[in-house]
Amino acid sequence: MDFNEIFDKYETFVAEIDAIFEKVREAHPEEVQCSKGCDDCCYALFDLSLVEAIYLNQKFNEQFSGAERAEVLVRADKADREAYKIKRKVFKASQDGVKAGDILKEVAAMRVRCPMLDDEQRCAMYENRPVTCRLYGIPSAYGGEARTCGRSGFAPGKPYPTVNMEQIHERLYNLSRELVSSFNTSHTGLDEILVPVSMALMNKYDDEYLGVIEGEASEEEASDCGSCGGGHTWEIKGPERERHAAPGGIGDLRPPSDEED
Repeated sequence: MDFNEIFDKYETFVAEIDAIFEKVREAHPEEVQCSKGCDDCCYALFDLSLVEAIYLNQKFNEQFSGAERAEVLVRADKADREAYKIKRKVFKASQDGVKAGDILKEVAAMRVRCPMLDDEQRCAMYENRPVTCRLYGIPSAYGGEARTCGRSGFAPGKPYPTVNMEQIHERLYNLSRELVSSFNTSHTGLDEILVPVSMALMNKYDDEYLGVIEGEASEEEASDCGSCGGGHTWEIKGPERERHAAPGGIGDLRPPSDEED
């Protein structure tokens, strides 16, 4: 299927994200420690929205083949198994009454190597890396709680420009919704699916996966969410929603399948 129109909008959004990062770097050059060879963000655990996952999958299939592609997929399979075990642990903790905030803090400290990180500790798809990777080295906030990369020089308790991740997720959801509205599908909630990078690389986003039904698509289109800029906290404006991907990529705490331990 041709999602180029949606991908153009996604790339415009990514350009806004990059501009935000550079604006913070220019204002706080000593605090932003991101540099070639730094790979802390490459071990963070997070999920991708549907539009990010399909975009990354398409770029991966365009750029990789043969032995190189096989090596990435082997790493993806390993990462996916590790992420699965962590999600099972998280779900069990939630069932045992552990507070969501405590669970998310524990998940934030967990590390799973990104399959796109090559043997030279470089991102094999740097130009197409997800939004979370692009913002990792500057302060961000989720649920009113600020956080930043542990290798950065941002001091706790001091005021800094902070990215509102809930608004970032909202914009990505809107793009995912617009993507799904471009065709008829038998699946409900397809636009809310979240997957880790590993699964995004391994999936085959064909008609069967997307539940495509022949016929004209509905003409529902995501609203214009505006753009970022200004203020102490940069936001990507959009209608409020209750459901977002949580930091650490867990999202809603749902029971994973029992196919493996």
